[in-house]
Amino acid sequence: MQQTSSRWYAVAAAVVAAALAVGCAADGPGASFPTVAEPPTGSAAGPPAPAPADTGEPHRIEQQSNEALEKLATIPIKGRAPKTGYDRRQFGERWTDDVSVPGGRNGCDTRNDILRRDLVDIELRPGSNGCAVLSGTLHDPYTGTTIEFRRGRDTSAEVQIDHVVALSDAWQKGAQQWDEVKRRNFANDPMNLQATAGWANQQKGDGDAATWLPPNRSYRCTYVSRIVDIKSAYGLWMTQAEHDAIARILAGCGPSGPGAPGEAHPLQPAPPAEVAPASVPPAPPAAAGSGTDPTVLYPVFYPN
Repeated sequence: MQQTSSRWYAVAAAVVAAALAVGCAADGPGASFPTVAEPPTGSAAGPPAPAPADTGEPHRIEQQSNEALEKLATIPIKGRAPKTGYDRRQFGERWTDDVSVPGGRNGCDTRNDILRRDLVDIELRPGSNGCAVLSGTLHDPYTGTTIEFRRGRDTSAEVQIDHVVALSDAWQKGAQQWDEVKRRNFANDPMNLQATAGWANQQKGDGDAATWLPPNRSYRCTYVSRIVDIKSAYGLWMTQAEHDAIARILAGCGPSGPGAPGEAHPLQPAPPAEVAPASVPPAPPAAAGSGTDPTVLYPVFYPN
């Protein structure tokens, strides 16, 4: 363990020193979207392997962060490309099952795949072949709260699926050069998806780690490690500001860092807001949406 810690501190020191030498120029803010007020008690709107979650295991978090620091050093640093030409439709039909990533072509849309993966005590819609989630409980790693999800016109959007690396961010950092198949896979890859409170997803928008982090500080080590894994796997680059923000967080993820026991910081309450109607694409077929009547589909917030 002494050898692992020494190695981790050496890597962390090298990355942080490089980050400080170049500076931390902030990127422009991401696109702004309508907000969902934080629910007072959390009432709200399977499959792939479970999403990672901080459990207060300092040595596991240290090892995870050590690996992420090494991988971070291999990710190119470039400026943000123009957002020109970006449209959500560049990444395919929302929550399509026509992908070759885990969970693809299993007969169920991606949103329900992730709800089944991330929620517990779920109830499935009869006749949906084990696909559509009617209700369940989300222990939200982003906010540190528990949300009781119930599918319905007024509740489904309170649990949304976040792209850990936002599609717009990916577009500006390499995805413009991808073909349609790779973009569609990226948008539906479980490693890049996380169920969370709707207001947190909308607050994040298309921000990267330099502009947005989960309010629950005990999850930040895992969150930025996931970003590193995703960008490395898909060949995306980072801006200097994003790289430096991630390096600083990972450098503090040892036994006494933000993932250590007793360091949970639940959400910073979102102020109530007037909710402007979101422009939403037509509801997809079959089990992808949500409704008070399980046979009726309603759209949920989607852009990022």
